[in-house]
Amino acid sequence: MSLPRPVVMRLLYLALSFLLFGMDRLSKNLVVSHLPLYESIPIVPDFFHLTHVANTGALFGLMAGMAAPFRGIVFITIPVLAIVLILIFQYRSAECELPLQIGLSLILGGAMGNLYDRIVYGHVVDFLDFSLAGHHWPAFNLADSSICLGVFTLILDLLRHDRRAAPAS
Repeated sequence: MSLPRPVVMRLLYLALSFLLFGMDRLSKNLVVSHLPLYESIPIVPDFFHLTHVANTGALFGLMAGMAAPFRGIVFITIPVLAIVLILIFQYRSAECELPLQIGLSLILGGAMGNLYDRIVYGHVVDFLDFSLAGHHWPAFNLADSSICLGVFTLILDLLRHDRRAAPAS
């Protein structure tokens, strides 16, 4: 007996989220175990380094100066709510809406990865460190990349739907 196609598709989207979560965990575990905090290894000098950073703020270190008790509540409560809302939205959306479901799966996997860090370490482990022509981008991780790629996928999907829905002039 095989599972119905909609169930299989939903399980595949969930598997994608957990695959991304696993890749994020693996990469962060390697960084934490082999690279002391704030140490940096140049991979491509003056462009890409692996740098172990403890990000106590939100995206790119925003709100890092927030008082500790509030920071913990905000940075744990919001991702938990986001994860619940993503799961509800994925369930209520058609499983055949591939860009939507993949975008949500990417965001879900990244949110789980960064939430895990906040619960276990009290901060997010960042390590991908880029700079170009004297401009430095804040360090980030695979979970952050997954979230950004998911948001980008959702935006493209929205734009695609807007073009289809736009009346011909």
